[in-house]
Amino acid sequence: MDTHRQILTSLQTRQKIRRIAFEIYEQNFEESTIILAGIAGEGYEFAKILTEELRSISPLDVKLVELRFDKTIHWQSEIHFDDDSVLLENQVAVVVDDVLNTGRTLAFALEPFLKVRMKKVQVAVIVDREHHLFPVSANYVGYSLSTTISERVEVILSRPSEEGVYLR
Repeated sequence: MDTHRQILTSLQTRQKIRRIAFEIYEQNFEESTIILAGIAGEGYEFAKILTEELRSISPLDVKLVELRFDKTIHWQSEIHFDDDSVLLENQVAVVVDDVLNTGRTLAFALEPFLKVRMKKVQVAVIVDREHHLFPVSANYVGYSLSTTISERVEVILSRPSEEGVYLR
C-alpha cells in the first residue's frame, strides 16, 4: 500500500511558486530577458508556471526552455534543449527543478551553461531536501524539508486534481 502525506496543498504550492517568481524578479530586475530552463518532468511543469507568474508581475522577456537528459544513469548523459534557437551567451538563466535532493541532477543540468559565458546562472526548486552530495545549492527555495534518506518527496504539478507536494 502506498502511504503518503500531503506536505503542501495545491494552493500552498502555487503560493510558493509565486513567491519564488517575485524573488527572481527582485534579483534580476535590471535584466530585459531571463531564461527559465526547466528539467524535463515536474521541473519543466514548475518552470511553465513560474514563467506565467514572472510575465504577470514583471516586464521581463521570459524565455522558457526544457532540458532533457536521462536522469536514471549515473554518469553525465547528453543534454538537449527543446528549443535550440535560444542563445545563452551573456544571458541570465535560472535552472528549474521540482526537488533538490543529492544535487546530482542539477549538477548535470548546469553543464550546458558552463560551456558559454553567462551573466548569471541560478537555481530554483520547490523543495530542498538537504541531502546534498554534490556542491549544488538553490538560490530560490519554496520549502526546505529535512527527511530521511528512505523517504521520497514527490511534487505533482502535471495532474491538477492531485497538485501539491507529498511525502511518500
